[in-house]
Amino acid sequence: MGSLFQQRRHLLKSAAAIASTTILPTSLLAAEKAPLFKISLAQWSLHRTLRSNKIDNLDFAKVSHEEFGIDAIEYVNQFFKDKAKDKKYIAELRKRAEDHGVKSLLIMVDGEGQLGAADPAKRLQTVENHKKWVEAAHQLGCHSIRVNAASSGSYEDQIEFAADGLMQLTQFAETFQMRVIVENHGGYSSDGRWLSTVMQRVNHPHCGTLPDFGNFHISNNAWYDRYTGVEELMPFAHAVSAKSHNFDEAGNETRTDYIKMMKIVLDAGYRGRVGIEYEGGNLDEYAGIKATKKLLEEVKAELAKDYA
Repeated sequence: MGSLFQQRRHLLKSAAAIASTTILPTSLLAAEKAPLFKISLAQWSLHRTLRSNKIDNLDFAKVSHEEFGIDAIEYVNQFFKDKAKDKKYIAELRKRAEDHGVKSLLIMVDGEGQLGAADPAKRLQTVENHKKWVEAAHQLGCHSIRVNAASSGSYEDQIEFAADGLMQLTQFAETFQMRVIVENHGGYSSDGRWLSTVMQRVNHPHCGTLPDFGNFHISNNAWYDRYTGVEELMPFAHAVSAKSHNFDEAGNETRTDYIKMMKIVLDAGYRGRVGIEYEGGNLDEYAGIKATKKLLEEVKAELAKDYA
């Protein structure tokens, strides 16, 4: 048997070896458990509840946290349209969210004009109309505002007009380190090829897309393929909207194959938030949100083995 010193050195080496074999697998396990994506809640999912005054806009974060266990939210400006410049109100909205451990991600902006208006003066006015929402979103701690790329004219003209309006607004947003993201939301914006071309024309890191699983109605009976559209928009995505309407007995969304769609999202390298946007009528809004969340969680578990 060696000296006491040698025995002690042997014990220390053994302890170090045990520690190293314990720490490494734990860190690897943590990495393996990192989720493919996290879920957020779009406020539009509760538009009927909000409009009937059953809940107040200020309580959106509380409802998201307490009713659905969701810790990130996406506001819609329609529910506080007159409050964009009310710094006290925006501060309270942020405080309510932070009190419940909820992150404010973005504001969806509607009703402020056409960013791709054919008339340059109207286009400029629309850019000005959006600036207050950039500032409000920045105060809230969001990363983006979601806008529409509405326009008029020929296919090519609308690309140029929309790209110009978006560039003007994006340059303003960049001064706040904010992003301007466009949803496929009717007209040519629901044409994935058109909107991806607009993004290429803008070519700015603070301008991107918010692909929505369901908004591919171009006009009348003209629909763009939702899977093709999302695939075309994902290279520019800063957020994703998991649109849902109805569910079958197995809990699957009846219009969108969520497994197929989320493979497209993940194959693009996206690992950000996926926002629930329930628009159905067969379930009430609370049940529809819960059904969508359940489906997304099941899809995440199903795909986890393919995206280690």
